[in-house]
Amino acid sequence: MRIGELARRTGVSERSLRYYEQQGLLAADRTSGGQRDYPDAAIDRVIRIQELFAAGLHSRKIAELLPCMRDADGGPSMIADAKLVAELTAERDRIDRMIGDLITSRDVLDDVITAASQPVD
Repeated sequence: MRIGELARRTGVSERSLRYYEQQGLLAADRTSGGQRDYPDAAIDRVIRIQELFAAGLHSRKIAELLPCMRDADGGPSMIADAKLVAELTAERDRIDRMIGDLITSRDVLDDVITAASQPVD
């Protein structure tokens, strides 16, 4: 499929898809006219990349992790190892800390909102 169709089917801009390719996250064959030609599996790959970006990972880390993640058949990748588990656990712990910080910030805002909502005597 061409880049425009992949963008439409995933909701990701063509510019982002080109960036993913530059970063080694996504690969496309080229037609004789030089246009990108993506396999159907690229849809799932782009969705996975988006999920990892949403989790706060940067492209360099995603490039390291993608080859270790589940294969297309759903089975674990043969190169997934203890190092991958440790890295993913560290990323999850980082996200948990961020969630904790956000909850603290929300609690502070709740206190301010409550105080500001009290009638002034």
